[in-house]
Amino acid sequence: MAGVTEGSRLRELRLRVNPDPPMTLCTLYREGVTLFLEAGIANAANEVMWILEAALGISRLALYTDQDRIVDQEGWKAAMRLLVRRASGEPLQYLLGTQEFWGLEFAVRPGVFIPRPETELIVEEVLSYSLPSSSPLIVDVGTGPGCLAVALAVGCPHGKVYAIDRCPLALAVAKENAERHRVTHRVTFLFGDLLQPLAPLGLECHISAIVANPPYLPTSQLETLPREVRDFEPRLALDGGSDGLEPYRRLLREALIFLEPGGILVVEVGAGQAAQACKEALGLEGFLVRGVRRDSAGIERVICLERRGQRPS
Repeated sequence: MAGVTEGSRLRELRLRVNPDPPMTLCTLYREGVTLFLEAGIANAANEVMWILEAALGISRLALYTDQDRIVDQEGWKAAMRLLVRRASGEPLQYLLGTQEFWGLEFAVRPGVFIPRPETELIVEEVLSYSLPSSSPLIVDVGTGPGCLAVALAVGCPHGKVYAIDRCPLALAVAKENAERHRVTHRVTFLFGDLLQPLAPLGLECHISAIVANPPYLPTSQLETLPREVRDFEPRLALDGGSDGLEPYRRLLREALIFLEPGGILVVEVGAGQAAQACKEALGLEGFLVRGVRRDSAGIERVICLERRGQRPS
């Protein structure tokens, strides 16, 4: 992939803080597209549009119909800062500050994992399942920006959600997203690792559903990731240990303590991991495998495990 290095166009654009002659919207757009193409960004035209909309506070329609509008110096600087950051590999979502998930808009911040569309399968699985309680307690492990916790609170209006993370920044962003979607009264945020923060709350055998998108990449694969993931997203949300399943194994054991009979554990796994993940769950003799869902690429992506035992009548 072609990259932008110091001494090339990226350096040139960093220095051009006072364009002469004045730059129009059209010229700025073309500059951005050229920069992105040289940086190897595949969706260059659309990404430049999105960045200019955010930086200049104008609509896409204005970008099309008012191309000769002069961009003032402050607007040009704001746009160029974002364009250069994106060309340097920073994820677009961090620059725009939002990402859509399950039809809802979520705030995202540098240092917090960016929601992926395949994770929506977890929400669909939980909402399609007949949970053992009419007022279910749901736990989102490793909540990140809170996409699962908030989506489930919205989709399950009679439920209560516990959102857990060991990153204070992630919890702050998750709280912001709960406020954005007006579910703060039904989401409790807890700091800690996996299900350990539930221990003082007396919730053993009371949880109806546990959901998680845990780190599932083998440590050896981290350096092979695209630079926008490898260099910018938190390693804490990516590194699943030697085979990618270490956090999952710990979660299995802890989930057996807190799930009520008939409760479910719904977990996202990496490509090629579903069979082994199911095997290890069955090996504990406390779970039934209720289903494995494939993502849009046909990868077995989400597994649903049910806690064995007699459901409460």
